Amino acid sequence: MIRISVIILNWNGKHFLEKLLPSVVKHSSLPDVEIVVADNGSTDDSVEFLENQYPKITLLKFDRNFGFAEGYNRALQQIESEYYVLLNSDVEVTGTWIQPIIQLMDSDKKIAACMPKIRDFNNRKSFEYAGASGGFIDRYGYTFCRGRIFNIIEEDNKQYDDTREVFWASGASLFIRADAFHQAGGLDGKFFAHMEEIDLCWRLKNRGFRISSSGQSLVYHVGGGALPMNHPRKTYLNFRNNLYLLYKNLPAQHFKRTMLSRLLLDIIAAVKFLFSLEFSNFLSVFRAHISFFSSLPRLKTDRQENLKKAVTFQHPEIYPHSIVIDFFIRSKKRFSDLSWSE
Repeated sequence: MIRISVIILNWNGKHFLEKLLPSVVKHSSLPDVEIVVADNGSTDDSVEFLENQYPKITLLKFDRNFGFAEGYNRALQQIESEYYVLLNSDVEVTGTWIQPIIQLMDSDKKIAACMPKIRDFNNRKSFEYAGASGGFIDRYGYTFCRGRIFNIIEEDNKQYDDTREVFWASGASLFIRADAFHQAGGLDGKFFAHMEEIDLCWRLKNRGFRISSSGQSLVYHVGGGALPMNHPRKTYLNFRNNLYLLYKNLPAQHFKRTMLSRLLLDIIAAVKFLFSLEFSNFLSVFRAHISFFSSLPRLKTDRQENLKKAVTFQHPEIYPHSIVIDFFIRSKKRFSDLSWSE
């Protein structure tokens, strides 16, 4: 059995493969490492490019776009390894990207998943939005990172070069134990894309595993390859999936208060879109809520299953305050500004 499988999920990403796959090949040519590209029904000539230019790379071909979550689920069902590395096609890796994380995970079997530092491909000294140096979540489900809170992104001045436990690891470059991935049920295909890795990490943490970030591993992420930041489709997925995330994983003692608070905050966000004349994003929030409420029967089953298998709900990586209030009212713009005491 191969020890480490690096799996790139591709959808119409030939331009990224041409530019960035060479770095993956160069820096992943290690014993017991294989590279797999799973093509999610691309309609460009990605498949032809891979077959002609990289015949030694394992290529899995799907007949349509299953999204990030289900696309990876289908790919990983066909791969036998000790570790999976889920890598976006728009990521450039470096010579120090695999070994530090595998050494860390080998040393502690309770670490189910880990991520490298992620810098911006186009602004090489800055962290990148989707993960930075490790992901966190506040008590209302708002996500942020070491190195990025909302739209404020820090430069990497080695302030996060340590290795520490985080709440979630970015799906842009996610190292995960294969057995933990399958035991937790894999990624939730209902998410399609966005926040599915946070849901998986939360389920793993509830089952007693840990999630880490390694400051000794580094990659560069282009970001926004599928959808730009303010695209209505992205707004819809982010709002809907955040509700999915909370509903599935919140412990009973916080469930009602947190869900009601989050629904109210979403209404405020929708009003803000309206006054900013972002009508498409305004409508996306309401579409997200309609989709969430129509999905409750399935989500209820998921929630019952998750709570039944949980061994702990005590996670100090959940920020005990509102990151929205801290950021917009108290002007706490950096991770180091935050107070983690109750």
